[in-house]
Amino acid sequence: MTMTTFSSSVRSFFRLARPAAVVLCCSLTAACQAAEDEPIVERPLARVTQADRPAFPGAEGHGRFARGGRDGRIIQVTTLADEGAGSLRACIEAAGPRVCVFRVGGVIRYVRERPIIVHPNITIAGETAPGDGILITHSGGEHAFTPFVVKNTHDVIVRHIRVRTDLPGEQRGANSAFIIENSRNVILDHVSASWALDENVGGYAQNDAITISWSIFAEGVPRHDKCALLSSDPKGPQQLSFIRNLCAHNGDRNPDVNFPPGSCVEVINNVLYNASSQFTEVWESYGGTPANIVGNYYRQGPSTAGRAYAIDRPLVGSTGRARIYQAGNVIDGDRVTFAPIAQEAFVATPVCPLRSAVLDARAAYAQVLGGAGAFPRDAVDVRIADEVRSRTGKIGRENRVLPVLRAGTPYADADGDGMSDAWERHRKLDPARNDAWGDADGNGWANLEEFLNYAHETRLAGRVVR
Repeated sequence: MTMTTFSSSVRSFFRLARPAAVVLCCSLTAACQAAEDEPIVERPLARVTQADRPAFPGAEGHGRFARGGRDGRIIQVTTLADEGAGSLRACIEAAGPRVCVFRVGGVIRYVRERPIIVHPNITIAGETAPGDGILITHSGGEHAFTPFVVKNTHDVIVRHIRVRTDLPGEQRGANSAFIIENSRNVILDHVSASWALDENVGGYAQNDAITISWSIFAEGVPRHDKCALLSSDPKGPQQLSFIRNLCAHNGDRNPDVNFPPGSCVEVINNVLYNASSQFTEVWESYGGTPANIVGNYYRQGPSTAGRAYAIDRPLVGSTGRARIYQAGNVIDGDRVTFAPIAQEAFVATPVCPLRSAVLDARAAYAQVLGGAGAFPRDAVDVRIADEVRSRTGKIGRENRVLPVLRAGTPYADADGDGMSDAWERHRKLDPARNDAWGDADGNGWANLEEFLNYAHETRLAGRVVR
């Protein structure tokens, strides 16, 4: 194992992140039932002002100020059907600021010929779903589209949603799991994706102010098995953060970074496992990418070739030299190294200010394996994390069967404001009055934002939201 070291001139630039919960997801047995009787546990939130309030407590990166559905309607998702009243599609396609909260848990399989496209000013709060949460997929065949498309939109927050495409589609280019296209102020946080015929997550056209964080992107389908294509066909400079994610069992593009000069791109504290020949690729098709690649953990796996590159710099179609600031990256495996051609583009200082906290790569490894992805973790994510720890698994898994998800029982919410009655009573709020956007404790966070943070942390801790 080798590790690049921090230079003393930049040590003070890095700050320590608040440690995330390193947890195991709740089992599907008596442990979960017992958790329903546990007291409500919260940690106090730091006071914020309207000017500096991020998307949610702990939001980081260039997309951290996405507004989502703040101050909007609370829309209940009450069915797993593809469309109609109470469907996720109806909430996503509604106009105006809104928050989608879930009264159901399970699999949503889209059967319509048109994809679902996210409209502006929305928060999709998968952390509110009962049971084992929400998984989105398509019905396969010639009309199979990318299940989750953020396109021509802005101010989008998505948390604790899974996309797993178990059935093959006939349009490879339209079969990613998540796509962000021509959009700004977007956060994908604690999502999971697997089995895409194209990238598990991709960026296209002119995006800006994007954060992809604390997520699992695994097991792309060969021969186009990719973790993340962060930019394709950009029209100008972009700001994007790819932080504390797990890429596992994807041949390459772990992630792929290809942006024009003037961009500010950061790849920070990710765990990148079992690539075949290339892990992180920094391209120069649009004039030479400026990228901060810091504190990542590159782990060799059974499918890793005899020589693989942790950071590569393909010169195909190059129109200008990249600038790569790399520091604190750990290489775990004797067959992995930095490509010599990439080292020629290394620079001594960050190419732009870091917008995310930086952990030691080994600490990030433990936290990502314990806390990335949609919670409670389903059987796929549990297996993926275990394979990273044990250095097992392979590229090209053929048995792509959706995990079984318990429906569960939704928390009581008499006034339909998205917050549980038990939590409201705990906070001395009125469960019979819709006060989602009030600020009872005067700390700058709306009541609903504090409840969603409670739901998020409760899920991470393996407890039931009640």
